[in-house]
Amino acid sequence: MTAETRAVQRVAEKTVTFMVNGQTSTVTAMPDTPLLLILRNDLHLNGPKYGCGLGECGACTVIIDGVAARSCVFPLAGAHGRDITTLEGIGSRERPHPVQQAFIDEQAAQCGYCMNGMIMTAKALLDRNPHPTETQIRNELSANLCRCGTHLEILRAVMRAARPHSSPDPVK
Repeated sequence: MTAETRAVQRVAEKTVTFMVNGQTSTVTAMPDTPLLLILRNDLHLNGPKYGCGLGECGACTVIIDGVAARSCVFPLAGAHGRDITTLEGIGSRERPHPVQQAFIDEQAAQCGYCMNGMIMTAKALLDRNPHPTETQIRNELSANLCRCGTHLEILRAVMRAARPHSSPDPVK
């Protein structure tokens, strides 16, 4: 690469500042770089997974300003000034978020590749609608793909996570 090419590349790069899991992050990269690559490669957050790269499978889901979003098709430039939450930002091994705990309790993971997208989508749903119906949960999760077939366990997990908000009855 020549010095001229490097200079043009630097001019095309953009510095973007955003919040990730409650901490300010500043990254310089090409503005069309997928947010997923920045989260995983620059910020070392491995909750969001690279699945299809087309925004179709949901493995890369993060929450941006309260809304579930596919980070593999979300450009870095669009993150400027935004509040982004990844799986790492909602709970820990010692203190899992209620949605994470519900997935554990219902044994809703088999290979686990879809779990990031399922959990983040469920969290975004429960944040805006703490009393979803089974149909609403199914509709919300319908765009997230699971190859292993734990759909019923995932559905039960989201219903369990909603239970503290909606009713004390156990999930059947």
